[in-house]
Amino acid sequence: MRSVRIIFFSPTGTTRKVLDGIAGGLGVQAVERLDLTPARARTLPRHEFDDTLALIGTPVHVGRVPVQMTAALRNIKTLGAPAILVVVYGNRAYEDALLELKTIVAEAGFRPVAAAAFVGEHSFSTKEIPIAFGRPDRDDLKKARSFGHRIRRILESGALLRNSSALDVPGNLPYRDRVPSLGVTPGSAESVCTYCGKCEGACPQEAITMGAHGIFTDKGKCILCCACIKTCSAGARRADPTVTQIAQKLALQFRDRKKPELFLPK
Repeated sequence: MRSVRIIFFSPTGTTRKVLDGIAGGLGVQAVERLDLTPARARTLPRHEFDDTLALIGTPVHVGRVPVQMTAALRNIKTLGAPAILVVVYGNRAYEDALLELKTIVAEAGFRPVAAAAFVGEHSFSTKEIPIAFGRPDRDDLKKARSFGHRIRRILESGALLRNSSALDVPGNLPYRDRVPSLGVTPGSAESVCTYCGKCEGACPQEAITMGAHGIFTDKGKCILCCACIKTCSAGARRADPTVTQIAQKLALQFRDRKKPELFLPK
C-alpha cells in the first residue's frame, strides 16, 4: 500500500485534520487530495478513479451528510476501490451521517473497508461559548494515527480479502429529515472590518461578496459553517443572535467529552 487518495469537504478544517492524522498512520508514500470544499471544485467534470485506497471524510450537518458533499460524491465513480469513511461532528451526535456516507460511496463504486466518527469543534463554537473547542486535539489525532496504522496492518495481512462480511455502521433508514435553513447568516461589524477579504475566500459556498457599499452574504447560499467567522482575524465577522442562542444551548447540553468511534468488518 503505497498511496492514498483523500477526498473531503471541510469548511473549517477539522475534517481535514482528522483525515491527515489517519493518513499519517497509514504510512503511505504518496497522498493525493481532492478538496471538495470550494464551490468550484464541486462543478468539475466527473471523476473516474482507479483502485487506489480512498480516505473519504465529511462534517456532519444535523445528523446528515451535507448536501454539498452528497452532490459532489455522486460525481465520482470507481470500480471497487477500497474506502475508509470518516464523519466529524460537533460533540452532539452524528446520527445517520455515517450510514448515509457509506451508502453514497458504495453507489459510487467504492468498497467500504473501515469507518470512524470523530469529534471536531462545532461550527457554532467560540472561545466564549465553547462546543468541543479545539478538537480534534492531540488525543484525537493520536487515535486517528493509531486507527490508520491498524487499518494498514489489516489490509496488508489480507484479512479484509478473506473476510467478505459487510461493514456495519450505526444509522437509521429512512434518514432523519433535513433541518430547514434558519434563514440567517453571519454579519460583519463594518466599524471593525478591515476588508481583508479572508471571509470571502473562506466561504465554501461563494456566498460572501465584498463591494463598495459593504459586505453582502447570500442567505440562500450560506450553510452556517461559520468558516468566515473562524477566519476573520479582526473579529468583525459575527454570528446572528439566533445562532448564538443555539450555541449556548448546545454548550450546556453537550459538555461531556465524546470519544472517537471506530468500525471495522467483523
